[in-house]
Amino acid sequence: MIKSMKRLMGSKGNETSSAEDLLEKIKKAPMPKHVAIITDGNGRWAKKRGMPRTAGHAAGMKRIREIIRAADDLGVEVLTFYSFSTENWKRPKDEVEYLMKLPMEFLKTDLQELMKRNVKVRILGGISKTPDYTQKALMEFEEKTKDNTGLILNFAINYGARSEIIEAVHRIIEDIENGHIDKGEVNEELMSEYLLTKGLPDPDLVIRTSGEIRVSNFLLWQLAYSELWFTDVLWPDFSSECFYQAIEDFQHRSRRFGAV
Repeated sequence: MIKSMKRLMGSKGNETSSAEDLLEKIKKAPMPKHVAIITDGNGRWAKKRGMPRTAGHAAGMKRIREIIRAADDLGVEVLTFYSFSTENWKRPKDEVEYLMKLPMEFLKTDLQELMKRNVKVRILGGISKTPDYTQKALMEFEEKTKDNTGLILNFAINYGARSEIIEAVHRIIEDIENGHIDKGEVNEELMSEYLLTKGLPDPDLVIRTSGEIRVSNFLLWQLAYSELWFTDVLWPDFSSECFYQAIEDFQHRSRRFGAV
């Protein structure tokens, strides 16, 4: 699954080509249909600058906006951000409260542009456990963009892959018991129909920022054959050029899916 790990220093002086040259290069090669990103490093970015962790999340939101534009301009079909995991509730209360208010802020500042770009927003995760104001903002995003036919933008919020798989198994068992399906029908294709990503292609490329080399309970079923790309760059410093470099590296890999 992991064919190589590419690390970026984040310094423009070390980059071998301009963003414009790199952009033109990758446009000529096959593009990943689905890119998923683990947006890690906001807190460390803020700490390095003597700022509260919430400042790192605010800076990280700006990068989300930039990467959405970059992915849409490249013609990526699906973009998924791992925004808040089921484990993130363990963080300090004030930080969690700030993160829960970000969807409202994003709704105010970015909905109009997402509509212009024809972006369709989908939420992956147990949002019923989030505050009412968070749920309202997330549902409004989905409702107002439901008829859009361009880039599918997934936000994984209160998401955990193990919980997703267990819930899928429970629903399969229930449907077998109720006679809706036969146990002999259960296979990989059927399982995928019970996951939160139903109807979407599995990620071709998974990016993780901040130097951590793990997937942290993210899309465990779906990333079985994804290409993984790791960078030391903290998420608030992850520019569109970093995104282009990840795409370029993906385009040089040979994906055999278990074949020779």
